Amino acid sequence: MARTLEQLQKQYNSIAAANKPNMPPMGRPGGPGGPRGAGMSGKPKNTKATMSRLLTYMKPYTLRFIGVLLCMLASTVTSLIGAYLLAPIINRLTLAVLPDAPIEMSAAERLADRVIGAAQPAFLQNGVMGYVLTAVLVLGGVYLVGILTTYLQSRLMLTVSQGITERIRNDLFKKLQKLPVRYFDAHPTGEVMSRFTNDIDNIDMMLNNSLTSLVSGAVTLIGTFTFMVTTNWILTLVTVAFVPLLVKGVTAIAGRSRKYYKGQQAALGAVNGYMEETVTGQKVVKVFNHEQECTEEFGLLNDDMRDKQFKAQFWGGVMGPIMHNISMISYGVTVGVGGVLMCTAGLTPGALTVFASYSRQFSMPINMLSQQTTVIFAALAGAERVFQVMDADPEAPDKANAASADGMRGDIELKNVTFGYTPDKVVLKNVSLYAHPGQKIAFVGSTGAGKTTVTNLLSRFYDIGEGSITIDGVDVRDYPRDDLRRNIAMVLQDTHLFTGTVRENIRYGRLDATDDEVIAAAKTASAHSFIMRLQDGYDTLLEGDGANLSQGQRQLLNIARAAISKAPILVLDEATSSVDTRTERHIERGLARLMKDRTTFVIAHRLSTVRNADAIMVLEHGEIIERGNHEQLLAQKGRYYELYTGQKELD
Repeated sequence: MARTLEQLQKQYNSIAAANKPNMPPMGRPGGPGGPRGAGMSGKPKNTKATMSRLLTYMKPYTLRFIGVLLCMLASTVTSLIGAYLLAPIINRLTLAVLPDAPIEMSAAERLADRVIGAAQPAFLQNGVMGYVLTAVLVLGGVYLVGILTTYLQSRLMLTVSQGITERIRNDLFKKLQKLPVRYFDAHPTGEVMSRFTNDIDNIDMMLNNSLTSLVSGAVTLIGTFTFMVTTNWILTLVTVAFVPLLVKGVTAIAGRSRKYYKGQQAALGAVNGYMEETVTGQKVVKVFNHEQECTEEFGLLNDDMRDKQFKAQFWGGVMGPIMHNISMISYGVTVGVGGVLMCTAGLTPGALTVFASYSRQFSMPINMLSQQTTVIFAALAGAERVFQVMDADPEAPDKANAASADGMRGDIELKNVTFGYTPDKVVLKNVSLYAHPGQKIAFVGSTGAGKTTVTNLLSRFYDIGEGSITIDGVDVRDYPRDDLRRNIAMVLQDTHLFTGTVRENIRYGRLDATDDEVIAAAKTASAHSFIMRLQDGYDTLLEGDGANLSQGQRQLLNIARAAISKAPILVLDEATSSVDTRTERHIERGLARLMKDRTTFVIAHRLSTVRNADAIMVLEHGEIIERGNHEQLLAQKGRYYELYTGQKELD
C-alpha cells in the first residue's frame, strides 16, 4: 500500500538540508544567481558576530576592496554626470528650434554647458551641430570611464570574493582533518558536505554579487538623490513620496515569496531523497514488485512539488512587474508635475529630461537593496554554519612529552576499561585483556556488545573513561596520535577506495612505498593475479569507490593497503562478512600472510574464521563473559559453544 503524502514528507523532508538547489532571485523566475537553500537557512542567530568574523577574512584584501569602492564610486558618478550632461544639449537644441523660448538655465546647467564648450575643438565651432557633436564626444569619454571602472571593479571584486571563499574552504577542510571521529559519527555526511557546497556558495554569492550591489545601490541612491535635489527640489519631493509604496511592495512580496520558496525547498528535498533511495534500491523494488506503489508515491511528491513551485515562482516573478509599474507611475507623475513647472516656474526642458531619467534610476536601488536581503541572510546563516564546524572541539592535543612510537612491537594490555559513547550509556564494563606480539585475539558476540568499540579505543578514535590501555607498557594517551595510528593497520567490513589508480589506492597505506613494495603487498593480499587481469593492471583507474571491481576484489585491495603499511598491529573488523564462502577463503589466504608476526584483533560474526585464534573473547552487554581458545571454549559448553553449534544465534 502506497504511503500518504504526509508520511512521505515526514520521512524525506530531512534530506532537504543536504540537497539544496539554486533558488532564483525575486523578480527573475528560474534565473541563476539566487541563494542556495536560502529558504532553509533562515536568519543567522548572531548576525553581528558572524559578519565581524567574515570581515577578518577580508583583511588581506583591504586594499583591493578599497579599489573596488573607488571604482564603484567613479562608475556611479560618471553615470550621474553623463545623464546631467544631457540637460545643456536639450536646451541648446530647443533654443535652436525655438530661439525665443524662455529658457533660463540653472547654475548647474550653465556649468555643464561651459564644460562642453571648453571641450569644443576649433574645427567644430560651426553652430549648434558642432556643439552637439562635441557633447557626444564628451559623453562618450565619460561613459568610457564608467565602463572601464565597472570592468575593473568586477575584476577586483572577483579576486576578493574568490580569495575569501578559498581561504574559508581551506580553513574548513583543515579543521575537518582535526575533528575527532566522534564528530563524524554524530553528523551525517550530507550535512558536513553541505557546508562546503551550499553554505560556502552562498557566502561567495553574497561577496561577489550582494555586497557590491548593496554598496553600489547605496552610492547610486545617495548620488541620484543629491543630483535630483540640485536639479529641482519640488520634483524630488514628488519622487520621494513614492518610496514608501515601493518599500512596502517589496517587503510584502518578498515575505510571501520567501515562505513559498521554503516550501518549494522542502518539497524538492523530499523528491530528491525519494528518487535517490528508489534508484539505488531499484533491484529491491523489482524483486518485490513495488513499481506501482513507487510510481504512486512519487506522483504524490511530484504533484506537491509542482504546486509549491508554482506559488514560489509566481510570487518570485511578480516582483519585477509590480515594482516596474510602481516606478512607471512615479515616473509619469513626476513628468506631469515637471510639465506644469515648465509652464509656471521656468523649469528648462533639459532639466526635466535629466530629472525624468533620475526619477527612473532612483527606484532601481531601492528594489535591488530589498531583493538582496534574502541572499544576505542566507549567506550569513551559511557562514554561521561553517563557523560552527570551525569552532567544534578538535581532538585533544598530544602531550608535550609524548612517548616515541618508533620500534613499537604490539604488546597490548587493557586494564579495567569502562567506556560509553554518551555518559548515560556504558558500552564497555571493566574489560581487561592482553595480546602479546604476534598473537591473534578474536572478539565474538551479539551486535552492540562492544567489539568494535575496543578497536576504536585502541586507535584513540575515542579516549577511554576509566581504566587504561597500554602498548609496549606505555599508555596509548601518551603516544602522539599520528605515530600511534601509523602503527595500526585496519581492514574494515565497509571497503572504501579513492578515485585514482589501483597502485595509488594500495600506496595509500604508506605514501613513500616503492612500486616493488606495492606489488609485494598485492601478492601478500592475494590481489596481484586479479590486478594483472585488469585492463591497465596497477594503473587501472578506479572511480565510484571501485564500482568496476567486485566486493571481494575491493576487499583484497584493502588488505594490500594494510599490508604495505608494515604496522605491527592489525585490526580486522568483519573483513570477510560481506563476501561469499569461496571469496572468503581467497581473502583468508591473504589475511593469513598479513597477520604473520603482527598483533591482530579480529572481529567476526562467522565463527569459522576465528577457530585458529590464540584467544577468543566472548562479549555480551559490554562485558567479557568467556575467554579462551577454540577448544577451551567448546569444552566449557557456554555461550560460545551454543553459538558455534548453532543452538543459539548471534543477535
